Amino acid sequence: MIKAKSALYLARGRPACRNPLLREDNYTIVAKYGAEYRGIVQYYLLAGDVQRLHRLRWVMETSMLLTLARKHRSTVTKMATRHKAKVITPYGPRTCFEARIARDGSTALVSRFGGIALKRQKTATLVDRQPHRPLYPHKQLIGRLLKGRCEICASTDTIEVHHVRKLADLATAAAAQPAWAKIMANRRRKTLVVCHACHGHIHATPTTLTQ
Repeated sequence: MIKAKSALYLARGRPACRNPLLREDNYTIVAKYGAEYRGIVQYYLLAGDVQRLHRLRWVMETSMLLTLARKHRSTVTKMATRHKAKVITPYGPRTCFEARIARDGSTALVSRFGGIALKRQKTATLVDRQPHRPLYPHKQLIGRLLKGRCEICASTDTIEVHHVRKLADLATAAAAQPAWAKIMANRRRKTLVVCHACHGHIHATPTTLTQ
């Protein structure tokens, strides 16, 4: 079981960065790993050998720190130092990793990875916290489509979606790029909801990289 669970966070036998999370903020990355780890541990707390999950914790922890390090172009050591914290458990203090979002006039939002004592609990129950917000807030294409409005001219006639292979194709540094390419580059989106007329204009005025 441990080997199978660990495989989700490994590449070539080593803990690996999870590239799909790189666009998320620190809070969301830590919350994602924390929720997955907490769910697995709570499920197996009834097992007599739950301490064997130390290996899984190390793999997931290293993968999380690698993801944070790549996001900030930093090192695993610096990310560990930045996010390391202590949490009090019935078995004494435990090391964990935290990310916070400060809020005016209210307590900060805190996401946490680890801090769970790997001790057998014969009466353990699964009590997982609900995330404060979606783990992938950037996936808003459906919502944008439901608005039924062109993001260039605001028309509501025959809505379609224009898609580019990668953001680099938009050549953000090129001053001569068409308006639609600049909109996508500024919003850091590979999709643009447009009307039929604007979509035709986009394909008639490709970016400098595709000309």
